[in-house]
Amino acid sequence: MKIRVLGSSAGGGFPQWNCNCGNCRGVRNGSIAARPRTQSSLAVSVDGLSWLLVNASPDILAQLAANPELQPARQARDTGIAAVLLMDAQIDHVTGLLMLRENSARLPIYATDAVWQDLSTGFPVVSILSHYCGVERRTIALDDAPLEIPALPGVRIEALPLSSKAPPYSPHRNAPERGDNIGLLLTANDSGKRAFYAPGLGALEPHVRDAMRRADLLLVDGTMWTDDEMIRLGLSKKTAADMGHLAQSGPGGMIDVLDALDRPGARKVLIHINNTNPILVDDGPERRTLAQHGIEVAHDGMTFEL
Repeated sequence: MKIRVLGSSAGGGFPQWNCNCGNCRGVRNGSIAARPRTQSSLAVSVDGLSWLLVNASPDILAQLAANPELQPARQARDTGIAAVLLMDAQIDHVTGLLMLRENSARLPIYATDAVWQDLSTGFPVVSILSHYCGVERRTIALDDAPLEIPALPGVRIEALPLSSKAPPYSPHRNAPERGDNIGLLLTANDSGKRAFYAPGLGALEPHVRDAMRRADLLLVDGTMWTDDEMIRLGLSKKTAADMGHLAQSGPGGMIDVLDALDRPGARKVLIHINNTNPILVDDGPERRTLAQHGIEVAHDGMTFEL
C-alpha cells in the first residue's frame, strides 16, 4: 500500500493568501526556515496506477501537477484517480471536486449519509457535477463493515465516526450527526501493516484510541500548537477545541496522546497544520520538542509504503 501526502496544511494553505502572521510573512520573505504547503489531502494506491483520492482540496490541480504518478497518460484523456473518499464536507476537503468535472466517466465518491446531505443541500456539489461528469454515490455506512474499493484490492478500509461539527453551511451545523467527520484505518492485507488517518480530531473516544494503538503509521490532527493560538494572535475568537481540533501541547494534548499509545516502531506524523502553528518552522523549538517525542511533521509530497 502506497500513501502519498498531496497536501499537509489546514484550510487556507500555507502561506494563507490573506494572512500576515509571523509564519506566513516569514515564508514569503524567506526569513524563516519553512516550506509552503497546500490544503490537506492524501492519495492511496496498491499498484501506483490507480489511486484513491482522500479528500479533494481546493488545491487539487496544483497537487496533481506536483505528483505526475496520478496522471499516467495512457490515453488522450486520462487520470490515475479511480475514486474519491471524503472525510467530511468541509470546504477545504470537497471544493476540489469541482475541478474534476471533466472526468471522462461518472466519478465514484465515497461519503457518509451526513456528508451526502451537506453536498446535496448546503453546498450542492453533487447537483452541480450532474451537469458535467456526474457522480456515482458510494455510501460509507459506519456499520463496522470494511469498505470494498475496487481501486485498492488487498486493502481493508475501516471508517470510524469522530466527534466533530458539520460545516457552517450544513443544515445540521448545530445538531451534529454521526458521520459528519470520520477517521480511517487502512490495512495492507499482504503485510498486515496499518495506517490511521484523521486530520480533524477533537475528542479521543475509546474506539479512536483503539484504532490508533493498532496503527503502524499515524497521520493525525496537527492543526494547532496551543488551544488559544488563534485568539492570542488576534486572528479569531475561537479556540482549537471550538473548531474541533485537539491542540498538540499542554496536558492531554496530542503529544500526550501519542506518547501514551505504547506502539514501538510506529511512525507518528502530524498533518492538517494551520498556518499559525509554530511547528511549521523547521528549526524552531516546537519542532525540537516534537522530535524528542518521536513525532514528525507532514509535508507535501511525503510518501509511505506499508
